[in-house]
Amino acid sequence: KVPVLILSFFQHALNSGVRRYHVASVLCQRAKVAMSHFEPNEYINYEKLEKNINIVHKRLDRPLTLSEKIVYGHLDDPAKQEIECGKTYLRLRPDRVAMQDATAQMAMLQFISSGLPKVAVPSTIHCDHLIEAQSGGEKDLRRAKDINQEVYNFLATAGAKYGVGFWKPGSGIIHQIILENYSYPGVMLIGTDSHTPNGGGLGGICIGVGGADAVDVMAGIPWELKCPKVGAEGILRFDAKGEIYVVQGALIFKHCVIGWPWTFSFDPVVSSPTSLGMATICNMGAEIGATTSIFPYNERMKKYLGKTGRADIAALADEFKQHLVPDSGCQYDQVIEINLSELKPHINGPFTPDLAHPVSDIGAVAEKEGWPVDIRVGLIGSCTNSSYEDMGRSAAVAKQALAHGLKCKSKFTITPGSEQIRATIERDGYVSM
Repeated sequence: KVPVLILSFFQHALNSGVRRYHVASVLCQRAKVAMSHFEPNEYINYEKLEKNINIVHKRLDRPLTLSEKIVYGHLDDPAKQEIECGKTYLRLRPDRVAMQDATAQMAMLQFISSGLPKVAVPSTIHCDHLIEAQSGGEKDLRRAKDINQEVYNFLATAGAKYGVGFWKPGSGIIHQIILENYSYPGVMLIGTDSHTPNGGGLGGICIGVGGADAVDVMAGIPWELKCPKVGAEGILRFDAKGEIYVVQGALIFKHCVIGWPWTFSFDPVVSSPTSLGMATICNMGAEIGATTSIFPYNERMKKYLGKTGRADIAALADEFKQHLVPDSGCQYDQVIEINLSELKPHINGPFTPDLAHPVSDIGAVAEKEGWPVDIRVGLIGSCTNSSYEDMGRSAAVAKQALAHGLKCKSKFTITPGSEQIRATIERDGYVSM
């Protein structure tokens, strides 16, 4: 906070020789913080979020969950909006829009037909879905550029004309790019991809939508969302041996309620996973129909923001932290406690992600069901497991295997989530392992 003292000097009378001092009110000005380095003139508006939350707090007269705070904080008219969980439709003003190349084509065509000169909110296009994995990174990228040249040219030029950021083919997976550059605590982001909730790993409400919804928001029209139920809270407890990612099988696939927002929290006596781990958990909620998933703002998020060049956002979030965590005493429709140290690693699939089996049982089940048992390709990647942390873990396993003289019997492939991650793992020697 920067105090500004305004002093005005004037003479009481020209011939008095006495100077009088007028002291104006002390003003408190917060430095503006950009949403992203790529959009230096688009600022985070926590003041509006705070104002809207306070209005709804007064109206409902009860503690609010984190998902309620962020959703209600983005209401178009918080004073008059009818709020009845599970019944009324909320008119919301998301902070930004993200689109992948397969869905952005029709969305941009529809926006062009609106006749508007520029998008109303910060928006980005990410070229990742049209790249097919066949022969290897460089060859596959060249092939995608050749086959989809017309699409890429259209998206690039339309983006330039209407103020939409363009991430070219090869720059990375949409959800990893969003996490590294655009998601932040308290953001409301809609994306034309089902795994958009990945951004919940940084404390934002990020929801997958269709292209028509994206066009509405880009055109400045309030986005309508059926007022969600209060939601469910997953309280995760684990010891040092507990592996965080097995929560995907135990909590998401076993207990999740379709169409609800999930708020995750951790036993206060243990540390939470990294932001990348939290993003993975939020990402997987989409697989069985959770509207979105989110973690409260915490030190892990602050650290990740700092490591990705956004310490200024973390500092601003610290000032507004009370609005980025649930209220004390807030109520949920369902609370589930899971001790992660008691869970066993699972394999999900085949055919559907909610078909989960413990690793120890998968062989017998596959034989009984007549499933293919030959593993021909192993992949570490996709929007779920392509972070630097994921690359580091797979490299550690590979290093141990090499130390024991083991060799791969099937093809092993990695897909770093972004060009930044690829460059970093190359710098750290993971690629040559």
